[in-house]
Amino acid sequence: MVGKSSLSARSPTPENGHRPLPNQDDENLKHAPKATATSHHARRQLCHSKGLEIKVPSAGSPSSTTAFIHTPQNYHREQAEGREKTAAILVSSSEGGVLGPSSVYLSIADKLASLNRGIPVLRFDHRFPARTKYCVADVLAAMNYLENGYAVSRFVLVGWGFGGATVFTAAAQDPRIVGCASIASQSDETDGIEDLARKGLPVLLIHGTEDAVLSADCSRRLCERYRNASRGGEGEMAMFEGDDHQLSHKGLKAEEVLLAGEEVGNEERMQWLQAQLRDVTN
Repeated sequence: MVGKSSLSARSPTPENGHRPLPNQDDENLKHAPKATATSHHARRQLCHSKGLEIKVPSAGSPSSTTAFIHTPQNYHREQAEGREKTAAILVSSSEGGVLGPSSVYLSIADKLASLNRGIPVLRFDHRFPARTKYCVADVLAAMNYLENGYAVSRFVLVGWGFGGATVFTAAAQDPRIVGCASIASQSDETDGIEDLARKGLPVLLIHGTEDAVLSADCSRRLCERYRNASRGGEGEMAMFEGDDHQLSHKGLKAEEVLLAGEEVGNEERMQWLQAQLRDVTN
């Protein structure tokens, strides 16, 4: 299956001004595949989510991006004292949105926030999707918001499609980022993955082999670049045979690889996100 290598906008500058963002009610968002209403309700007893606006520094008029934050019930900033608290940020693709492929972002956020050591998770939209400069600024603003409001000092980023360029570029610029995962990433504007490799920071690449939007070769090339530049870092790749850009058939499988660990080919069982999101005691 032949796909593109990039979803980046041709013009680096937004042409039509600020893109209006939806004020979506989190309770009305489609949930991840195969998730039952009972399990969803049970997790909601353990975590809390709310919509918010995050201000992004801008040379022009004030600008902000829409986001949803998931936190453990009764989470307080004071809980992070004495620890380097880690959070996950889930980054959208070229068309924006807050759900991710097959709605796995919503499910992942609920599950991480519902753990015994609940992990804050932020899902957010971009002001100007597909423009790396602006999308990276959005990510850095989201990190600052979590650091100031939730005492978070370490971040793991997950990006879908064009979002791969965003998370790898941001990781090359900010030392607070301690790991990145991508789902069906593009390969253009991703030089930051080599910087991650040189720092020995972990990377996980997920892709469907029948992706007609961004070829699976994008992730294969990224994995090769990471491993060639690596200084002891862990570069993992999970290919889902026959799946597409949305992970329409194996979205739940991708979630399992990210969250709970799953055997992929001959690789050992991975608990990727949870491993990277461990808090560090000072």
